Amino acid sequence: MFEKVKESYAELGVDVEKALEVMASTPISLHCWQGDDVGGFEGGDGELGSGLAVTGNYPGKARSIDELQQDIAKVLTLLPGNHRLNLHAIYGDFGGEKIDRDQIEVKHFQGWIDFCKEQGIGMDFNPSCFSHPNADDGLTLSSPDDGIREFWIEHCKRSRLIAAEMGKQLGSAAVTNIWVPDGMKDLPADRQSFRVRLQQSLDSVLAEKLDPAHNIDAVECKLFGIGSESFVVGSHEFYMGYAMKNQTALCLDAGHFHPTEGIADKISSVLLYVPELLLHVSRGVRWDSDHVVLFDDQTQAIMQELVRCDALPRTHIGLDFFDASINRIAAWTIGTRAAQKSLLLALLEPQEKLRAAEQSGDFSTRLMLHEVNKAMPWSVVWNEFCARNNTPTDWQAMSVIKDYESAVLSARA
Repeated sequence: MFEKVKESYAELGVDVEKALEVMASTPISLHCWQGDDVGGFEGGDGELGSGLAVTGNYPGKARSIDELQQDIAKVLTLLPGNHRLNLHAIYGDFGGEKIDRDQIEVKHFQGWIDFCKEQGIGMDFNPSCFSHPNADDGLTLSSPDDGIREFWIEHCKRSRLIAAEMGKQLGSAAVTNIWVPDGMKDLPADRQSFRVRLQQSLDSVLAEKLDPAHNIDAVECKLFGIGSESFVVGSHEFYMGYAMKNQTALCLDAGHFHPTEGIADKISSVLLYVPELLLHVSRGVRWDSDHVVLFDDQTQAIMQELVRCDALPRTHIGLDFFDASINRIAAWTIGTRAAQKSLLLALLEPQEKLRAAEQSGDFSTRLMLHEVNKAMPWSVVWNEFCARNNTPTDWQAMSVIKDYESAVLSARA
C-alpha cells in the first residue's frame, strides 16, 4: 500500500521519501515537566506558584529523578525519529542539599547530561523564575527590589553556562529559554519602569557571549497569566523588539496569546527580523495555555508555515503542556505524535504546484489543490515512518502505555 501511496503523491509532485528524511532529522524537544506536574527536585513541597497551576491527580507521577528518567526513556521508545529533552533548572540533582537557584552549577545537571548521552539525544534548558519566595510578589527580573532582581539575574546567568556545557558535551547546541512570570493582576500605574528594568536585567544576563555552537539564547513572551491578567511585563511587543535588537531567538508559545489568536501567521514575519525561532507547541483552552497538543487546525497551521517558509533549519520545536488528569506517558506520547503528524502533513503538501498556481493568479487551482491534499492518505506515510523507526502505531502505542501503567506507574500510587 505504501508504494501506491507514494505514487499518488508523486502525481502531485510530492517526494514522500524526502518528506520522511526531513521528519527523521527534525527533533521535538520533550518537556520534562509533564512527568511530575512541574514539581522539580529542589526538596520541600514542590508547590507551584507564580501563576502556574496543574489540575488533576492521575496516579503514577514521577517522584524522583530516576523515575522521571525512566518515564522519559519509555516515551522515547514510543516516538519515531530523534528527539531532545527540555529541562528546567528546578530538576537538578541536588543530593538532598538546599541549593538556592543563584548557586546552581553544572555538577547538579551532569546526571541529566549523562542520561541524554545514553539516549543519544540533545538537551535544552530553562532558568526557573517561578515558584520561589523571591517570586512571591509576581516580579523577578523586573522587580523594583535590587536584591531580588540580582538574585534572578545570577540564576539566569548560571543557567546559560550550564546549558552551554550541555551543548558542548552532547555536541548539539542547547536552547536556553528565558521566561519570567512578571506582571500584575490589576492595572499598573507605570508600565514602562517595569519594562526598563526587565530590559536592563536581560542585558546583564546576556552580557557574556557564549559559543552559539553550544548555547542559543531565546526569550519568551506572554499575553496574560493567572494573577497577571492586566499586565505582563514581557509582552510580545517587548520581546519581539528585544530579540530583534539583540539578535536572540524569539520563543512563540501557542498558548500565550489571545484564545482566538494563532501563532502560525507570525512565523513568516518574525523570521524576517530574528535569526532563529523557538516554538512552544501547546494548546490553549480559554484562559489555560497548556493543554496536551492535538492534531488540530492550529498545530497543523504552525507546521505548514514552517515548511512553507523553509523555516525548519532556523526553528527549534519544543512542547509545553502539563496535564495531570490523564496518564502522563500518554500525554507526552499523544502530544508529541500530534506535532509530528502535523509536520508530516505539511511536508506532504504539493508545494510546487500550489506556488505555481498562486504565482500565475490561478487561485481556483490553488484552492482545489488544498482540498485534494486533505483527502490524501497521509496516515499510510505516518505508519511507514513509525515502522521504519521500530515504533508502534498510535493505537499500538496505547497498549504499550497501559502495560507500563500496570507494571510501573501503579506501583507509585
